[in-house]
Amino acid sequence: STEDFGLASTHDLVSNFIKSRREGLSPLTIKYYSSYLTRSGFVVGLHVQGQDIIRFLASLKCSGGGKHAYYRALRAFYTWLYSPKSGYGLTAQNNPMLIVDSPKRERRIMPSLTEEQVNTLVNEVDNLRDKVILYLLFDSGMRLSELSNVQRNDISWDTRTVTIIGKGNKQRRAPFTQRTGSLLSLYLGENHCEGSIWGINAYGIETMIKRLSQMTGIKFTCHSFRRGFACNLHRKGLSTLDIMHLGGWADLSMVLKYTHSITFDDCLAHYEKALGS
Repeated sequence: STEDFGLASTHDLVSNFIKSRREGLSPLTIKYYSSYLTRSGFVVGLHVQGQDIIRFLASLKCSGGGKHAYYRALRAFYTWLYSPKSGYGLTAQNNPMLIVDSPKRERRIMPSLTEEQVNTLVNEVDNLRDKVILYLLFDSGMRLSELSNVQRNDISWDTRTVTIIGKGNKQRRAPFTQRTGSLLSLYLGENHCEGSIWGINAYGIETMIKRLSQMTGIKFTCHSFRRGFACNLHRKGLSTLDIMHLGGWADLSMVLKYTHSITFDDCLAHYEKALGS
C-alpha cells in the first residue's frame, strides 16, 4: 500500500524493483540496476521530484555516457514504481522522470576489430580452444556471457548456428562460418567437457583476451569482437536490419553506433587513393 511505501527504505524499493524484473533480466543487467540505483541514493523514493533528479544528474562528475547509465536505471525504476505492477498505487502521470531529459552522450568512434586483426590474433595463439573462441566471437557477434555458456547440444551443424540465451533472457541463434565450424568440430572431437564446451568460465576467457591484447599490442576487449562483427558484415554489404537480427540487438541504435566508424574509414581510404598517402 501507499502507506507502507512511505516507510520503505531505498534498499527495499530497489530490492522490490529487482525482484519484479528478475525473470527477464541477465545477471549483469540485475547487477547494473542494483549498483546504479543504490548509488543514486537520495533520488530513489516516493517524494522525489523531477527537479531533484535533474539536479542529481547535473552534479555527477562523469562523462555523458556515465550520466546516461544513471538516467536509464532511474527511468526503468520509476516506470515500474509508477505502474500497477509495483503495487504502490501510484499513477503514471506523476512519474518524476517525465520532465527529465536524457543526458547527451558524446558520439565517439568505437574501436572494433577487423578481419585481418582477428587472423593475426588467431595466429598468435598456440592452442585450438583459443583459436575457436576468437573466430567464434568474430563470426557470431556473441557477448562474452553468451559464449561462455555454450554447450555441445546448443550447436547445429546443419545450419551452422549456436542456440544461445541472450540479453533479456531471449533465445536466438548465432551463426558461424565453415572455417570456424571445421575448427570447432576438431576441438570438440578432442575435448569432452561437461557443461560449457570451453572448460573455462567467462573470467578465464576474458583473462586470455587481455593477455593476448598485451602480447600483440592490439587494443581490444571481448566486446570489440561484437563491434567488429557488425562492421565486418556492414562492409560486406549486409543491411543494418540483417545485422541487428543476426547479432540479437533489440533495435537499430547500437548497430548504427557500431558501424558509424566505417563511413569515415572508407572515406579516408578513398581520400588516400585519390591524393596519395
